[in-house]
Amino acid sequence: MLILIRGAGEMASGVAYRLHRAGLRVVMTELPQPLAVRRLVCFSEAVYEGQCSVEGIEARCVKDPTDTLKILQVMAKGIIPVLIDPEGESIPALHPTVVVDARMLKKAVELIPQRVNLIIGLGPGFTAGKNCHAAVETNRGHTLGRVYWEGSPQADTGIPDAVGSVREQRVLRAPSDGIFHPQAAIGEHIETGQVIAEVNGQPIVAPFKGVLRGLLRPGVKVSQNLKVGDLDPRNDPSYCSLVSDKALAIGGGVLEAILSKPNLRPHLWT
Repeated sequence: MLILIRGAGEMASGVAYRLHRAGLRVVMTELPQPLAVRRLVCFSEAVYEGQCSVEGIEARCVKDPTDTLKILQVMAKGIIPVLIDPEGESIPALHPTVVVDARMLKKAVELIPQRVNLIIGLGPGFTAGKNCHAAVETNRGHTLGRVYWEGSPQADTGIPDAVGSVREQRVLRAPSDGIFHPQAAIGEHIETGQVIAEVNGQPIVAPFKGVLRGLLRPGVKVSQNLKVGDLDPRNDPSYCSLVSDKALAIGGGVLEAILSKPNLRPHLWT
């Protein structure tokens, strides 16, 4: 069985982490210029660096999404291939048994045209029976990670999840369109009022003290109000390199959806 995950950002990487740990074969797709903020726990970093590691799991970039031989060679080494494939060209080339749409677009997504045994959508934009077979809840709360075989996950609230006692303020956003220039590094302790980054000469200032849990790469082109950083008031730098509880819960939901299909069980580790 081959599981293709669309997206390689934070939530997608949590899903890949959980499935890979369970012994399942995973391949991921990404944009040519990913915009992941929590980069130390995102397999999307392989696009920039050629390869990366998240909690000991290795990933390697494959630029040609139709190069099935190279993709299989990478997987044979126990490494997750990350394909530069924004349009999903690898789906008809690889014929995955399961497709997980983890791009977190938070808007209605069209059903992929290829026939796939199981399509799983994460969060807002998916309705089971319409553009996916199963949808997984991504909103924090009592239903986080729950699998829906009918209906949809909760709508996007537009409000960031709380970390510690802080909610909206922890998410750092670009003040304007332009090129992103960081002045600090992930894992660094930040004081209130400290300049964390600049866009077009406009500073992004820390609203409170804490640890910089995530930050965009230097030189990335950003748009006004784009999320560019994540400041954590808990002040524990170890969290920067750990897959979050939310991502693990969502990954557990995806694993449940796959295992709950009796027709897929004979193919799980083949």
